[in-house]
Amino acid sequence: MTTDNQPVDAPGSSVTFINIFEVAAEQVDAFAAQWEERAAIMSTKPGFIDSRLHRARSSESRFQLVNVAHWESQEAWEAATADTEFQARTRAARENKQTPITANPALYDVAVDFS
Repeated sequence: MTTDNQPVDAPGSSVTFINIFEVAAEQVDAFAAQWEERAAIMSTKPGFIDSRLHRARSSESRFQLVNVAHWESQEAWEAATADTEFQARTRAARENKQTPITANPALYDVAVDFS
């Protein structure tokens, strides 16, 4: 366990990508199907470890979906997200007026570990 303010992970080590989605509860299934297509692209990229899309148990939750993915390094994640097909699909998802979403993506390091 670490309790200081320094990340547990060293530079160049694995990173966690978290993207929290605001999407209407009635649009979750459609968005999740599109997300799965984008995740399939990312899963073929060097440095990909895993990815899971979590769904809120309550339709009243502000954030209906949360994506948690692990990458071998920030550089691997950056290279993968630079893929033109992935960028086009991501842009299309953001601009889709039938399933409006607000995404909140960021890379994270472990701050505290109780494993």
